[in-house]
Amino acid sequence: MYSHTIADGKRIVMTYHPVQAKPGWFTLAVIVAVTALAAAIGAIASRQAPEFYMMLDAPSWAPPPWLFGPVWTVLYVMMALAAWIVVRERRRTSVAPELALFGAQLALNALWTWLFFSWHQGAAAFVEVAVLLVVVGLTVFAFGRVRTLAGVLMLPYMLWVAFATVLTFSLWQRNPGLL
Repeated sequence: MYSHTIADGKRIVMTYHPVQAKPGWFTLAVIVAVTALAAAIGAIASRQAPEFYMMLDAPSWAPPPWLFGPVWTVLYVMMALAAWIVVRERRRTSVAPELALFGAQLALNALWTWLFFSWHQGAAAFVEVAVLLVVVGLTVFAFGRVRTLAGVLMLPYMLWVAFATVLTFSLWQRNPGLL
């Protein structure tokens, strides 16, 4: 896009302002695919999760096994939407740092499922979910700096991970023979 101004009535100054098209549906599809891939990697590790979860001595405030699937579905949709909003915003030249945090938290999320449900490593799962909580918090902050709505969309996920951190610690401590 070109604009021109007349300065002091003597000359015309032409300025070129490149217009970047906002990422569209293809970008959304890529973000959804990457998010779904992380979810699928975690789902592979949690095939036997309901049975294993029922074997554990769980605190009274632990959610029932059937609740995890619907909650994670909603959270993954909200996370993908938040990332898409960040990519579409592009007020700066790059949103690479924000997307790096998003990718890191997806990888950590998938890893936790393997540590806890497949490998039964309670201590490692607890340390890992605590790191995940920090990375999710950084992602919420970074996304919120780009666009408030993106950070807000990540808040339920951060709260769920905070709950998962406490639950992981409790399950690990209550089940030394299994975790």
